[in-house]
Amino acid sequence: MSQPTAPARRERIVLTGYFLGLGAVMALWGARMPAVQHASDLSTARLSLVLLAAALGMVAGLTTGGRLARPQRLPALTICGGAGLAGCLAVLGQCTTLTSLILAALAYGAAHGSLDVALNTAAVRCQNAIGGPIMASLHAAYSGGALAGAGLAAATARMPHTTLFLVTGLVLTATVFSTASRTRALTGTGQPAVLTGRGADDGGQGLPAAKLWLLGALAAAILLGEGAAADWAAVHLHSLHATTAVSATAFALYSAAMLGGRLTGDKLTAAVGVPTVVRAGALLAAAGLATGASAASVPLALAGWALFGLGLSTTIPSLITAAGAGGPTAVATVSVTGYLGLLAGPALIGTLASATSLSTALLLPALLAAAVATLAHRALETPDP
Repeated sequence: MSQPTAPARRERIVLTGYFLGLGAVMALWGARMPAVQHASDLSTARLSLVLLAAALGMVAGLTTGGRLARPQRLPALTICGGAGLAGCLAVLGQCTTLTSLILAALAYGAAHGSLDVALNTAAVRCQNAIGGPIMASLHAAYSGGALAGAGLAAATARMPHTTLFLVTGLVLTATVFSTASRTRALTGTGQPAVLTGRGADDGGQGLPAAKLWLLGALAAAILLGEGAAADWAAVHLHSLHATTAVSATAFALYSAAMLGGRLTGDKLTAAVGVPTVVRAGALLAAAGLATGASAASVPLALAGWALFGLGLSTTIPSLITAAGAGGPTAVATVSVTGYLGLLAGPALIGTLASATSLSTALLLPALLAAAVATLAHRALETPDP
């Protein structure tokens, strides 16, 4: 890998900060969801409407962001997305009615989606300028931010969520505007325009449609597994008669393993190549979860969730990088398709568990990880020029 230029290093630092902040905001919102529900006296059904609004807003933000994320617009899209997301968090904390929550959640999702596309598009460009893989470490920053956000939520459990959301949102908004001059470098000014595919910078379709949809399908398969881990890992441990504290560690182990895998993912990718890393990781994830889900032992179940997180750690960064060859529209397409898996996964696992058992239902994400391993080479191979 060539020595990165000073502008590329600065861009990487800015992107790392944004990924950290995005992860922290997502974790705070999720961790304090019960407080939001209680303060607004929402039933589970009404809370699901708020979550649906956030999901619809995110799809709209991803789609619109994909159309707008051209090099010259990346700074504005990133700043607006970052400030909008932080501002929406502050507003969500003040909402006390179903209608206001739905409207704020819709805006929150839209800001999240547009920021997601802007960051990943800028990350692909920065990676091209550096000349070596950095995407896994940037997504590691997101995972680290999520762990930090979850820790902050736990440490401030006695603080009203209204205060926590307001203070956090204002601090992050101020940070976004105070670093705006550095964010303007995300156009790649002063760097060579390194294209990874036809149309990669102008938003033209640089990937064959079949490959684009294959990348999206693999992203959906992986994110279905991530959704299953977030919503069902603790329930799975509890079904094995683990204590509440031990059950809670299942997702923590999964998250920590994913963070560790992403921190080392770039070096592995540089050493053996993207398809090999993704294939090996997906096989590890499949074997780990299948073993953990089938075992009646709490230690084996915990180990299975940890191996699942470690194995999946580099897959989404690699799929987003591959989509970057088609420009921001392709990044948005793969992201939208992937998030459909994230949204549908927990409910699908629950339906299967009702018809069979939770252990049996959890074999679905394991099988999907095995499918990703099988198709990784076809999706991620780089054609000869």
